[in-house]
Amino acid sequence: MTEKRKAVFLDRDGVLVRSEVRGGKPYAALTLSAFEILPEAPGAVRALKAAGFVTVLVTNQPELARGNLDPVTMEAMHATLGAALPLDDVRICPHDGDTGCACRKPAPGMLLDAAKALGLDLEQSFMVGDRWRDVGAGRAAGCRTILIDRGYDEPEREIPDFTVRDVAEAAGVIVAHAGRPSA
Repeated sequence: MTEKRKAVFLDRDGVLVRSEVRGGKPYAALTLSAFEILPEAPGAVRALKAAGFVTVLVTNQPELARGNLDPVTMEAMHATLGAALPLDDVRICPHDGDTGCACRKPAPGMLLDAAKALGLDLEQSFMVGDRWRDVGAGRAAGCRTILIDRGYDEPEREIPDFTVRDVAEAAGVIVAHAGRPSA
């Protein structure tokens, strides 16, 4: 039997890609011209790969269901990300919030499906996100969780294991805590 691998699940918007913040709430880019990879993201993901982690993008994209984001544009966005970052897998929830699907964070479906497909050890893995939904999904999947605190005006319904300023700091925390048991 093959040994399971450790992974880092990364949210997209607000973690790897700049979100537009209006009224204290983050909004994802809807056009390729507005899609901007954060400057610290490539180095952070490379550091995670160098430390032996499988890197998996897990992103809610409800604007697909709402008709505000064209699937071709989203594919181009993810091709841009894939060219800049060493991501091993991309998981997308295209549903809006009221469908009750198993993949929309805070549900852990994307993480569980990736773990099964890629042979991942969720207890040795981390979920990095900028919203409570990300923390909730990671916790529900059995991962350690890291919140990138962007100062959004929304309640934190889940308490993360770690809170950091950006994905580079998150990568440092992950590398420092890799192999240690969850607290």
